[in-house]
Amino acid sequence: MSIFGSDALKGKKIAIIATDGFEQSELEKPKKYLEGEGAETHVISLKSGSIKGWDEKDWGDKVDVDKVIGDVKVAEYDALVLPGGQMNPDVLRTESAVVSFVGEFVRSGKPVAAICHGPWTLIEADTVRGKKMTSWPSLKTDIKNAGGHWVDETVVVDGNLITSRNPQDIPAFNEKIKEALVGKK
Repeated sequence: MSIFGSDALKGKKIAIIATDGFEQSELEKPKKYLEGEGAETHVISLKSGSIKGWDEKDWGDKVDVDKVIGDVKVAEYDALVLPGGQMNPDVLRTESAVVSFVGEFVRSGKPVAAICHGPWTLIEADTVRGKKMTSWPSLKTDIKNAGGHWVDETVVVDGNLITSRNPQDIPAFNEKIKEALVGKK
């Protein structure tokens, strides 16, 4: 148990898919929170080594990559987190291995949490039809065109999808990820 968290998520494995240009806080804060609650997290990317974040208006810090997308399976994880940043999901949605993994994860019924521009990958995986969700405001039309129902709310849960708008929403976003995982073995 961490002095800042609990063991509520002990034994849970969380996949975080990102590449260069992820919004720094939208990867690091959920990762730190989930680990503080006892979960094991893996940063999964297109290449091994490290990826570089975007910190609001300029390049941010590097984050180590734990696994590459071709080496992971949905069955290995209890939840998936898709950080935003404009560049990150724009690249990820063009990678068939990522789109396939995300689509399979959503169809598995396990929690999938996407923040900011993160829903772009959900759209590409054709998993938002009929879903109520939120995002960065510029994705409103994309979500509607993909058959989703966009709302401007801090955090939205519809089935196994958890979505939020921006870095200010991270505390509520984190809590909903935890809630979705508590009690699931």
